[in-house]
Amino acid sequence: MTPPLNTTNWNVLYTAPRAEKQVKERIEALGVECFLPLHRTPRVWSDRVKIVEVPLFTSYIFVRCPDDVLRDLLRVYGVIRIVFYNKKPAIVRQKEIDAIQEFLDQAAEHALCPGEEVEILAGAMKHVSGKVKKIKKNHLLLYLEQLGATVCVKMDDVARVNRIK
Repeated sequence: MTPPLNTTNWNVLYTAPRAEKQVKERIEALGVECFLPLHRTPRVWSDRVKIVEVPLFTSYIFVRCPDDVLRDLLRVYGVIRIVFYNKKPAIVRQKEIDAIQEFLDQAAEHALCPGEEVEILAGAMKHVSGKVKKIKKNHLLLYLEQLGATVCVKMDDVARVNRIK
């Protein structure tokens, strides 16, 4: 008989490279609660750019289960080892899992990605467009091709350029 979920801890498993999503499916099929934080990022191929979901922490997955079940998860194909800290399985508190989820939710709200074209909506550079070079907390670094310069603009002062083709 397993204890209620709120009395068990989150632990960390190390997986084979690029196997996080498959390992998550296999572990969930066993009835164990998993958390694999994914974020959307642009990937560039020779012929296109595509937004893909990749793990926030490569080769790591979080699981919540009793210790005896945790050790059994080593038999799951793709699981390499349990992450240890001070000779015990590493424990991640629920508030840390919640913080990761909140970070991902906030990041999902920012629809802009580096390389995207935006237009400045306010200030001396109003109606000037540029490419997003870097995204900071509340600001963007934009490269303005017309001027050959990089400027820092508030996130709220820009909008994506919608091109009609």
